[in-house]
Amino acid sequence: MRELVTVPRRSSHYSARVALLVLLGILGITAWQATVGFAREPSLGETARFGVLLFQIIVYVQMLLLIFFAALSAASAVAQEKDRRTFILLLITDMRDYEIVLGKMLGSLLPITILLSVSLPVLSLLVLLGGVAPSQVVQAAAVMFTTAFAAGSLGGVVALWRERTFQALALSVLFIALYLSLAQAVAVVGPMIAAGMNWDAVHTALDPFQAMRSVLDPPPGGWRGFAPPYVFSVVMLMVSVLLNGFGIGKLRAWNPSGEPIMQREGPSADPEAEMTPEQLKEFRAKAHAAPGKLRSVGPNPILWRETRTFAYGRRPLLIKLAYAIVLTLVVYFAVSGLYQPGGRPAFAAAYGLVPIAVLSMLLISAQAVTSITTERDIGALDLLLVTDISPYEFVFGKMLGVFYNTKEYLIPPLLLAGFYACTGTLTKTPPGADLITRFSGNLVPLLAIVGTMLVLFLYVVVLGLHVSLRLASSRLAIVNTLGTVFFLSIGTLICIYLIVINRGSFANQWVSFLSFLILGIGGLMWVMSADRPSPALSLASVFCPLSMFYGVTNILIARPGTDESADPLVPFLALAVSFGFAITAMLVPLLSEFDVTLGRTTAANEE
Repeated sequence: MRELVTVPRRSSHYSARVALLVLLGILGITAWQATVGFAREPSLGETARFGVLLFQIIVYVQMLLLIFFAALSAASAVAQEKDRRTFILLLITDMRDYEIVLGKMLGSLLPITILLSVSLPVLSLLVLLGGVAPSQVVQAAAVMFTTAFAAGSLGGVVALWRERTFQALALSVLFIALYLSLAQAVAVVGPMIAAGMNWDAVHTALDPFQAMRSVLDPPPGGWRGFAPPYVFSVVMLMVSVLLNGFGIGKLRAWNPSGEPIMQREGPSADPEAEMTPEQLKEFRAKAHAAPGKLRSVGPNPILWRETRTFAYGRRPLLIKLAYAIVLTLVVYFAVSGLYQPGGRPAFAAAYGLVPIAVLSMLLISAQAVTSITTERDIGALDLLLVTDISPYEFVFGKMLGVFYNTKEYLIPPLLLAGFYACTGTLTKTPPGADLITRFSGNLVPLLAIVGTMLVLFLYVVVLGLHVSLRLASSRLAIVNTLGTVFFLSIGTLICIYLIVINRGSFANQWVSFLSFLILGIGGLMWVMSADRPSPALSLASVFCPLSMFYGVTNILIARPGTDESADPLVPFLALAVSFGFAITAMLVPLLSEFDVTLGRTTAANEE
């Protein structure tokens, strides 16, 4: 009820809906240019093809956004309450367990449900163009709503289980990626186990993208009996019921998290009354000391805390194990395609590098933003106001701590790029070449790919610190940081898809791509410099989307792996310069205006 009352009062309630409609309009113009164009009158068949293409683009883009943002929204809603120590207040009220669990989950999904409802009239209007049946709109809506409900249930249960925000966010993303990978594995491994079973139907009932594919490609005579999209919706509802039921049953067992409660001493005895001054000094020193073995703090206390304490929970191995499983599945499916009888597919290296790199960037950015928001929510960040920690110690201590804690997510994409270089996948390699020839021929693309990933990893770390220090709302900081990383990745994939469906012709779509660039620049500018604009941050907001777009067009149009390939160092230099400038534009204010950001009145080194 609180969300129902407060959500319409937020300014983002209206701006988000307008932005979604603008995005759908741009997608519609782009699809129209790709199918018909504005030079002549379309035929009925061309309008039908346009309707089907636009319907396909909208539902797939929304499906990808719904899965991750529903889980992250539900997880952050619960995790923020835990960080602020207000979640325990809900447990001591007369609210039922199901009211707490379902209320937090449904309240966090309310803004997402509103945005999804806004797109349904657009999908309904496509029925008038032909090619899309009303039943397909109903089936697509059922698949999207139930997918969002299941993803939100997963995020909420994970946040109820874990005590730290980073653990909740990271495990939510990893569990979703693991589920999608296992759903794909069912179609491959299932026929090996039981050849007589209809594993395609099982795959459709488990995989949201396969269920949406069945919506877009129904049989000519229609589905007989219960349509597969409805079967998938029922399965997702059952999964949601099981997840929420499990969360309701474990709510009191998981929360509070088992932290020891210190009992006050009774007023009957005063142990200090009969002590000598030496004994009294030793007694008070022990009374105010932290429990456990005494450890010496390094020269940088921020870095020491990030690397030598359990600042983000006591079970980081669980996150790393989940990441290792997802990495293994993705690499298996990507690498197995290199040795198929039909030869290597086009852009074979992208099947492994793109999902792993995007997943690593999401986890690294989550670690960076929660390294600040967690301290702010528990009140530890206020302690910096009375210490002599310098801006350099704080900023670089946090950055190095993030890289140390996420080294398991940094190294695998780099090793995978090296594997593709050794197999000669990055460029056109003569058949039968030895290992040294393949590696030497792929050395320049390998250096460009590794350099680009390192620059992007550094960018997401600095972005997380920059946004979380500027925004007082922890939930808004998390959403802005992860949303920026997600939309940069998804926006790039959308551009790739639009270029591919238009056969690489950029001249016919320059208006649409220009609109995408304007939206990307405006969104990045709002995230990086909305409250405190500066010329450097504004220029960085312009350069980064332009360089990403240039890199995409350079890769797709130049046709890597052929004799027409362009120099890979050129897009790497463009990305490195633009994102390097953005990193500098964010670091300079962090170091020079550190006191203003944290509210301190004097600098640490001021005399």
